[in-house]
Amino acid sequence: MRVRRVRAGLKGWGGVGAMAALCALALSFVLLLPWTTRSPGDGSTGRAGQGVAAGTQAADADCTDPEKRTPTPSSADGPTIAAIKARTGEKRKLIVGVDQNSYRWGYRDPNNTGAELEGFDIDLVHRIAQDILGDPNAVQFKAIPTNQRIPAIQEGRVDMVVRTMTISCTRLNDVAFSAPYFKTGQQVLAPKSSTIKGYDDTLAKKKVCTATGSTANTKLVDDKEAGKIASSVVIAAPVPNQLDCLVRLQLGEVDAVVTDGALAASQAAQDPTVELKGAPFTTEYYGVAMKKDATDLVRRVNQILVEYRASGWQASYDKWLSATLGSDATKSKPPAPQYLSTS
Repeated sequence: MRVRRVRAGLKGWGGVGAMAALCALALSFVLLLPWTTRSPGDGSTGRAGQGVAAGTQAADADCTDPEKRTPTPSSADGPTIAAIKARTGEKRKLIVGVDQNSYRWGYRDPNNTGAELEGFDIDLVHRIAQDILGDPNAVQFKAIPTNQRIPAIQEGRVDMVVRTMTISCTRLNDVAFSAPYFKTGQQVLAPKSSTIKGYDDTLAKKKVCTATGSTANTKLVDDKEAGKIASSVVIAAPVPNQLDCLVRLQLGEVDAVVTDGALAASQAAQDPTVELKGAPFTTEYYGVAMKKDATDLVRRVNQILVEYRASGWQASYDKWLSATLGSDATKSKPPAPQYLSTS
């Protein structure tokens, strides 16, 4: 049975996905591209450039709507943006942490010549680079696993992360986020033949995979401790990269995966032997993550998103996600943004 499932998962795009994922499982940390020595500017005051207000995001005990805790949009340059623009020659690029293994989000299609990064997140990165540096291709992509998203920002390895990253109160303690650019929710992914029906009692005695540092892992652990899911649910040791869970599922090492529904739908498209089980059981929003004190950059990205939602977002959705999430993008569109007041 296990052999048949693995073989079935290696057909068509599923085969490409499985092979890429197997490589990802073994080389999760090797995928990190070389670090670039840089002086991005600390952006700590947020006062350089007309109209750039001081202030950083912060999470607190009363944080209930993290997607609303972002500064107002601005087109003004500040110290962080000035430092990016001051880079010269080949280094004059926006440095962005992305995924290179998430089908239709950030991935390399082996069927395309050159196999350059493409997908919904990648489209947004090009739009940001166009606005800040005047060239959509002025980007240095850094492939980072799920558990390295926050460290990459804090250590200055990247200017920002655009990698299906959910805005959360906990993460606001470590990084700043833009306004939301996508709406999703946690879902269960399991073999079509599985008796699992969703995030319910059918998970009892099942082994579930999540990624380190993911909102899915936090949700599972918290719900098990609170008795909201069966005590017999086995939460497998988290993996460094979310795609590693699909590999473990294909190998029969786990019974199910819990992850963002938008990602799970793409994984189901890669492997026809698995499917989404049940409806989303959370509401989450993806945001662009940046350093906490890079207020000018956060405000600039928020301004770009205002324009991108009006012109660009739908075209990117139609191109990359309509095949997996449906032609009606209503449920995936981010809400009207709400901002922190700045003065």
